[in-house]
Amino acid sequence: MSSPSVSAASQGRLAGKVVFVSGAGSVGPGWGNGRAIAVRFAEEGAIIFGTDRDPARMQETQQRIADAGGQMVGVACDATQSASVAEAVAQCVARFGRIDVLVNNVGGSAKGGPVEMSEEVWDAQIDHNLKSVFLGCKHVLPHMVAQGGGAIVNIASTSGLRWTGSAQIAYASTKAGVIQFSKVLAVQYAPQGIRVNSVVPGQLHTPMVEVRLAGQRTGGDVDALLRQRQSRIPLPFMGDGRDTAYAALYLASDESRFVTGTEIVVDGGMSARCD
Repeated sequence: MSSPSVSAASQGRLAGKVVFVSGAGSVGPGWGNGRAIAVRFAEEGAIIFGTDRDPARMQETQQRIADAGGQMVGVACDATQSASVAEAVAQCVARFGRIDVLVNNVGGSAKGGPVEMSEEVWDAQIDHNLKSVFLGCKHVLPHMVAQGGGAIVNIASTSGLRWTGSAQIAYASTKAGVIQFSKVLAVQYAPQGIRVNSVVPGQLHTPMVEVRLAGQRTGGDVDALLRQRQSRIPLPFMGDGRDTAYAALYLASDESRFVTGTEIVVDGGMSARCD
């Protein structure tokens, strides 16, 4: 991503908007979804209030935003715990007075179907991928209603639409839930001027590939996993978190003022294939 000047950022598509981004860090160097969203939004003039369970994961995000002349506050928050989310939201409102955009980005997969997956892993996946979205909306929506509007962008996954190469029953179920959760919420809150949409990323090359997925899928062989994933994508390259960020930016901005209750699929054509 380019790094615009401060003056350019002040005229951006999100100029002056306060954006609450959960999972704004990353498990490793590079462009994870949360980091890319926070940086891209800051480049467009947004004030970023980022959260992560491990604040150290946000250091690179904050540095990139500072280098771009932007502003980010980062706080520790467990997105699966109501009290933790409520406290983070309260801090954001106390500091900036409002929340214009909420991006619910926390999530992660676990392998296995219902027989081999433990109940503990199933429950943790529900909390991590779906309850986190519920809690973010639960605590931010009253502020958006009071201020007369806002935009919510929930990050789902193509695993919520179709089989994507491996059994990850809890992840697929919860990400499908995020998509439908967003639709129901969009209709409920449309009269209050609040738009709710989802971004549905496909198999991107994010830091999660090296840190977690290769160990789960290919015995730690990152190149083998990347080849598997690329073979499913019609476009001749694999996207990364920046591609998620571009879609989220549109849904967060006033350019999508008449868009709610829908989703943008960012997968290089993968979900359009029949194999």
